[in-house]
Amino acid sequence: MDGSSVEQAFLAMENGGLKGSSKEVRLGKTAHNMSSSSLRKKSDLRLVSKVRCGLIRSFLGNLQEVILGTKLFVLFPAIPLAIAAHVYGFGREWVFALSLLGLTPLAERVSFLTEQIAFYTGPTVGGLLNATCGNVTELIIAILALTEGKIDVVKYSLLGSILSNLLLVLGSSLFCGGLANLHKEQKFDRKQADANSLLLLLGLFCHTLPLVFRHAATSTQAVALPTLQLSRASSIAMLVAYFAYLIFQLWTHRQLFEAQEDSDDDDATSEEAAIGFWSAFAWLAGMAALIALLSEYVVGTIEAASDSWGLSVSFISIILLPIVGNAAEHAGAVIFAFKNKLDISLGVALGSATQISMFVVPLCVIVAWIVNVQMDLDFHTIETVALAFSIIITSFALQDGTSHYIKGLVLLLCYAVIGACFLILRAPLGNTSILNIGNTPTNNQVLRL
Repeated sequence: MDGSSVEQAFLAMENGGLKGSSKEVRLGKTAHNMSSSSLRKKSDLRLVSKVRCGLIRSFLGNLQEVILGTKLFVLFPAIPLAIAAHVYGFGREWVFALSLLGLTPLAERVSFLTEQIAFYTGPTVGGLLNATCGNVTELIIAILALTEGKIDVVKYSLLGSILSNLLLVLGSSLFCGGLANLHKEQKFDRKQADANSLLLLLGLFCHTLPLVFRHAATSTQAVALPTLQLSRASSIAMLVAYFAYLIFQLWTHRQLFEAQEDSDDDDATSEEAAIGFWSAFAWLAGMAALIALLSEYVVGTIEAASDSWGLSVSFISIILLPIVGNAAEHAGAVIFAFKNKLDISLGVALGSATQISMFVVPLCVIVAWIVNVQMDLDFHTIETVALAFSIIITSFALQDGTSHYIKGLVLLLCYAVIGACFLILRAPLGNTSILNIGNTPTNNQVLRL
């Protein structure tokens, strides 16, 4: 019995057979699905098939598909190491670093499991799962930081995710794709990019108003409550826009967001489910629990890592967290850019940035409202300016529907400048940003913004 037959036997045993053949349960492939699939590898179940006990055989088959079915499986040992470091009181900076490494494969596996569930529920429910779980790591970290009152950590990490997707991921994709395809004309569908850019500009508008409102007021105390109320109203508007975007993406204009596969592409995702529905659901719950645990470690040790490494909390949250936490998704986008499939790369970068800006950020404001934490959309001056220029530069780079490596280089250099800015920007966990010049700043060496 070959590996494919064994795999089908596992699925039939767990689900009592699919309703109709698996070819009939086709999943509309989104850019995120295709990007994650580039880091997966086919499991060989011939050894597992020799186990006589059906229950053990099914468990081992699922374990091999979920744990060993990714090229990032070498990072899974970081998870127990992070837990051990926390339990036995190792250096808190080690707990932080190991937790970040452990989150990397978990984020990719969540994408895999939501795709598996979509084989049984259909592309619409699968798309909704992807729309809510696509950035589950950022969402869990933000909510845990909110419960501990670390509002600035929430803002920094979410801002960093948007900047990372717009400048680092998209810039790397355009730059590497341009160099790899110097003698080919690189084109992409502008319709999806235009829709995402429009939503990003709406999110920027909602971020800018509270900032302008605060600077226009003469009294800080008098403007605090109105700014908070304006932010909550804007967050509701942003969530309404995001749900309208989901309808646009999953129903009325689905064809704009489905990635086109080549029949001879070795990296094309399988048309058959690898594991059963209930197994996928159980594994997804387990992965979410692990993400929550590691995210709690990250939030609890970020200040210790900042002190130990000599890096500001803002730099760690805005630069390091998004790079490590979304490394799998980022790598997939660059891989498809090498293959001159920019629609997939743009779908990953712009789609994630839109999801963070229009769903995760306003959702955090609403959750903070519910738990009586005063979080608003005022991300402070330098942060908002960095976000504004990132969105504007990205929109200009994508306006003509073509690409070359210079566009990618410009985006990467913008990200480098922003990284340098937050490297020297000392932002304590309050609302005052302080720029330190030298190791021991004096009154003349501190610039309050």
